[in-house]
Amino acid sequence: MVMVMAMLIHRILTSKTIHHLRFFTQAALALDQSSPLPLTYGDFPKPDPKFDETILAIPRATSGKSIAAKERKVGRVPSIVFEQEDGQHGGNKRLISVQSNQIRKLVKHLGQSFFLSRLFDLEVRLEFGTGDLIEKVRVLPRMLHLHAGTDAPLNVTFIRAPSDALLKVDVPLAFRGEDVCPGLRKGLYLNTIKRTVKFLCLADIIPPYIDVDLSELDGGQKLVMGDLKVHPALKLIQSKEEPVCKIMGARVSDQQKKK
Repeated sequence: MVMVMAMLIHRILTSKTIHHLRFFTQAALALDQSSPLPLTYGDFPKPDPKFDETILAIPRATSGKSIAAKERKVGRVPSIVFEQEDGQHGGNKRLISVQSNQIRKLVKHLGQSFFLSRLFDLEVRLEFGTGDLIEKVRVLPRMLHLHAGTDAPLNVTFIRAPSDALLKVDVPLAFRGEDVCPGLRKGLYLNTIKRTVKFLCLADIIPPYIDVDLSELDGGQKLVMGDLKVHPALKLIQSKEEPVCKIMGARVSDQQKKK
């Protein structure tokens, strides 16, 4: 009888211990999932703070060719800001106009590819910089249309970029190490195949550019997209085998000069 009672007590205590262990394990998991560690750039390129700028905008009631032409005549660029949806622009559309001079200045200082891979604060008010604040949100320029002859901005599309947004970004490539590249030192030349590469990025760690190291490339050798060193949280959405650049033989013009 004593043996039976001892076994029953042991089972009850064991059952309670397992229950409590399960409870604390589940609580720890829930805490871990609800408090993810913040992502940082680490040793990878970070946006230069000297180009931080708030893009000023005013609401626009209607769209259309005639409306857009009138906006451009008075120095404004017809624009749209969308809500992000699975890395694509989608709902919650707002028609706005931004200042042509401001967009032109940013594109000139950064370059078009770098402008389209950089986050900005967007401030929408009844008048530029004054009046009631309608919306202030972080955005990524999604598309930019420039005049073919003058490079004047014709329209811009922005996409909202909260911290948890996953955005498709064409990240510019920055080529380094040309001065010590074995192939280039032999008189060969660099065939640049890609100047941007498309990644799915968390908004908080969109890289301003990706370094491409040429310092060990010799004649006939190439780099492919899978060779690029990027933040582990970035997801390449093109083939890893797609070529980025290649060291090629001397140009025909260079060969003719030698004769």
